[in-house]
Amino acid sequence: MLCPVSEEDAAPAGAPDVAAAGSATGLRIAAPSPEHAGEMLTVQRAAYVTEAQRYHAPHIPPLRETLQEITADLAAAGPLLVARAAWLGPRLVGSVRGRVEGEAMEVVRFTVAPDVQGGGVGRALLTALHAAAPPTVGSFWLVTGGRSDDNLRFYGAAGYQVTGRVVDDAGVELVRMERHLDGRAASHR
Repeated sequence: MLCPVSEEDAAPAGAPDVAAAGSATGLRIAAPSPEHAGEMLTVQRAAYVTEAQRYHAPHIPPLRETLQEITADLAAAGPLLVARAAWLGPRLVGSVRGRVEGEAMEVVRFTVAPDVQGGGVGRALLTALHAAAPPTVGSFWLVTGGRSDDNLRFYGAAGYQVTGRVVDDAGVELVRMERHLDGRAASHR
């Protein structure tokens, strides 16, 4: 939900301990383990609080997710759940998860620490998630806040197109965006 990132977030992807060229010095993208869940939760809450304030909705799902839920997600990582995290030195500064269903991957809980937004971390994470998707995945989709202009620009620059709008259980207008790997136009749902 919402996926708070900054428009200027660049780098390659994939395997553990891969240095992300062309972005923040020392940026490393890797698959997080369950032991990283606490750090991920801290960054997630810091990143999503701005979105919650923007929409006057303090109970958005990313702020309700628990440490136990994140730990369970990371323990279950595999072909149907891909997770990537970004570190600057020893500090975890961002993460993203992708849930695979059929030929599509939903991009969820995409977060970058507020103090490093705009430095390439988000772009590196999104690139890493796309690269780590199973070969059967032909499209990616996500939802972000309808009034989150930086997010909409960021995802648009990454090839995502708006395909629909919905209001969630917290009363927030969300925009659904999709990116297809084969160049097809996104479907409108």
